[in-house]
Amino acid sequence: MKAFALKSLQDLKAVKKEIETRARLEKEATAARLAAVAQARAEKELFARAIGPVKPLPAKHRPGHRAHLPVAQPAPIAVQQQRDELAVMREAISDEFDVETLLDTDEALSFRRPGMGPDVVRKLRRGTWSIQGQLDLHGLRQGDAREALGQFIRDAIKMGWRCVRVVHGKGLGSPGKTPVLKSKVQGWLVQKQEVLAFVQARPLDGGAGALVVLLTQS
Repeated sequence: MKAFALKSLQDLKAVKKEIETRARLEKEATAARLAAVAQARAEKELFARAIGPVKPLPAKHRPGHRAHLPVAQPAPIAVQQQRDELAVMREAISDEFDVETLLDTDEALSFRRPGMGPDVVRKLRRGTWSIQGQLDLHGLRQGDAREALGQFIRDAIKMGWRCVRVVHGKGLGSPGKTPVLKSKVQGWLVQKQEVLAFVQARPLDGGAGALVVLLTQS
């Protein structure tokens, strides 16, 4: 009778262990399914953001409608093409570029591309060209700021803007109160061939926290 009780207790432990094992496996399987669903949802949202808003086809392009004349449809922009363009933009402006050798060391920091006369810098400082657009980089991380600046320059060229302002801040909120983004923006601008010159903004235009940039004409 005593041996039978010991055997039953062992069987009970084995059953309990099996139940716990099945529960653990079921919990892991459920977690894996939830993770897969979450990943699929995230990929779907990423794809939707990449292609932008989708508009329904006009009635004349829907199935069953007979067009009188063939209409050439614009080729769709591939998501990979957008990624490639973004990669080119990242490579076009480097964080390792040493801008100090190209900047004029005067009372107000300035840059002019070879071939541009010193009068260009003077005119920029005097505000001869009206500022047609502005980019504010406050609060952006370095990588985001670099991409935003590249996109802003390209958009400005498309718009035909000659003079723009880039606000990088004075770095008072940075560790050690060092204007890290300010020097980065200078280096990025020097590497952009569309930039002919830039100067530190006048006090009324942002002073040491901004640059006034002269762009080439499209």
